[in-house]
Amino acid sequence: MENTVDNKKLEIIKKFKPINDIFFEVLADDAAFCQEILRVILEDDKLVVHDVKVQKDVRNLIGRSVRVDVLCTLGDGILCNIEVQRANNDNHFKRIRYNASCITASKTEIGSRFEHVPNVIIVYISEFDILKGGKTTYHIDKVVRETGKILDDGMKTVCVNTKVDDGSLIAELMQLFTQTEISEPKFPVFTKRMNYIKNSERGQEQMCELMEQYAKNRVEEAKKETQDKIIQGMLRDDMPIDKIAQYANVDRKYILKIQSNMLENEQL
Repeated sequence: MENTVDNKKLEIIKKFKPINDIFFEVLADDAAFCQEILRVILEDDKLVVHDVKVQKDVRNLIGRSVRVDVLCTLGDGILCNIEVQRANNDNHFKRIRYNASCITASKTEIGSRFEHVPNVIIVYISEFDILKGGKTTYHIDKVVRETGKILDDGMKTVCVNTKVDDGSLIAELMQLFTQTEISEPKFPVFTKRMNYIKNSERGQEQMCELMEQYAKNRVEEAKKETQDKIIQGMLRDDMPIDKIAQYANVDRKYILKIQSNMLENEQL
């Protein structure tokens, strides 16, 4: 059967690395793959991944959403969020805190006792040394300053990076995230999954579908950004809100939200 994926798209797929979030979404849509990498990163060879959800929007209490790259449910019920991050242009620890709070709120029943709040592990994979400490892995704990004791509130954060190779098994795994082709006997599931996506027709089709969806989303985002800038200009010109809503064909509340954001930014 002739491959239905055109050569141009095949060339793009060949250049993808696991650290690319668009590629990671397809790569990680597999419980066995997530289980293999988490067993290494969390240093637990008995860890079981029960369920995997990729590219889900988790909403917090005020309606804001955050894209979760991979949300795994472990065999003991613990939730584990895996995220890959290439750009070093944000407050990563506030991002981690925000993501964890969204996951917690979305998975906690209203009115339930706090002892039933799910335990969450955040695994943050970056292309840079997030703490600049020359380490591949950082386990981030909450510590009581006066006693030095670690406080267990059900949330754990493990940051790993591809930048530093300290010779550990985790570092070996991280180096795979920077490669376009993999053949590593130590990580058979990773190798098999990469080869499936890169070289099988169905795997290539999955990548193309996601690439097309990303392109459509970006076009919609660009349209929205342009529309919001026009609305901001109208607000600066003191045009009535009802008129703006009519011209832009949006709800009045949407205009008020943009206006509120403009006022907040002016006060900063």
